[in-house]
Amino acid sequence: MTSGESAVSRRSFMKTSAAIGAAIAGAPAILRAEDKARTKPPVMGTGDHTYELVEGWGQLPEGKRFGNTHAVVESEDGRVFIHNASPTGDATCIFDPDGKFIKSWGAQYKSGAHGMDIRKEGNQEYLYLAETSQRIIAKTTLDGEVVWEKHYPKMSRDVKNGKVVPCYHEPNEKFSPTFIALAPNGDFYVTDGYGSNYVHRYNLQGDYLQTFGGAGGKPGTTQDPGKLSCPHGIWCDTREPENPMIVVADRSNVRLQWFTLDGRFIKMVTHELRHPCHFDQRGTDLLIPDLKGRVTIFDKDNNLITHLGDNPNSKEWANNRVPQKDLKPGVFCTPHGAMWDKQGNIYVVEWLPYGRVTKLRHVSA
Repeated sequence: MTSGESAVSRRSFMKTSAAIGAAIAGAPAILRAEDKARTKPPVMGTGDHTYELVEGWGQLPEGKRFGNTHAVVESEDGRVFIHNASPTGDATCIFDPDGKFIKSWGAQYKSGAHGMDIRKEGNQEYLYLAETSQRIIAKTTLDGEVVWEKHYPKMSRDVKNGKVVPCYHEPNEKFSPTFIALAPNGDFYVTDGYGSNYVHRYNLQGDYLQTFGGAGGKPGTTQDPGKLSCPHGIWCDTREPENPMIVVADRSNVRLQWFTLDGRFIKMVTHELRHPCHFDQRGTDLLIPDLKGRVTIFDKDNNLITHLGDNPNSKEWANNRVPQKDLKPGVFCTPHGAMWDKQGNIYVVEWLPYGRVTKLRHVSA
């Protein structure tokens, strides 16, 4: 190498080093901007159905743990109730709207905590519970005082091969209730989703009235209208106030079915569903947590408005074994229950052994 080439090389090296140094010096500012963008809460939905993730909502205090989080409801004063299979005995956990823990109760229900709904009767609100492992339904106060508990309906009957036969032949045989729907007239309806595939109807006093449904159907088809396979969730659809109907999440058949209040089949929907679990209603919109990785909103005609938190990884759909470290903010794996609060925010609870509660804040389009 000549002395001239050496000098040029040194000058080139110094220029290159200075450029690299400048780039390195500027790098932290660039990374900070990227980090800031990365921490912006995810936004999902469309138009007036746009929502922003509220990260970290609903943390439990030390010593308490969620199990599979199955149901969520809101009381008249805005408290949020989470029903879950808590290993620490905190089957019903109560939070304020900001996610601050208030109290918990329900150790007797911890293994089977599943369905929950809420209704005001007179001047008091009550919770209606469907407890799968205990094979019971229950009515309690908001503080957990038990009003009644009921096992399988002994009087329930079905017609098979032209004969009237009991739905259950032994105490609690096949009875594993999943959710309860509350009708305006005081009646309530119980889905035996993990048991017999029937829907049982009771009056306000808890007296058994009738049974409809029963096993049948084929996934994704309109075969056997009125028959069910894992009727998991149930809701009293009052989007037509003068014509309330019972809608059932016929989960294994991947369809929704509507019935009159006395159990006569009306119609069904099979589109935009993967594994529908339950319902909530706001105005003329219907909210459907779908166990296979998303939450769906239908309009008054049961047409799709939007999917929320749709998970692109089908391996995580309805997968109870997704490691907690693999969860992604605003992306769902196993939505099991969902509701709108009075402000139009959405809460989603997922079937995961460590529990997962997500709040989606309603934002302007």
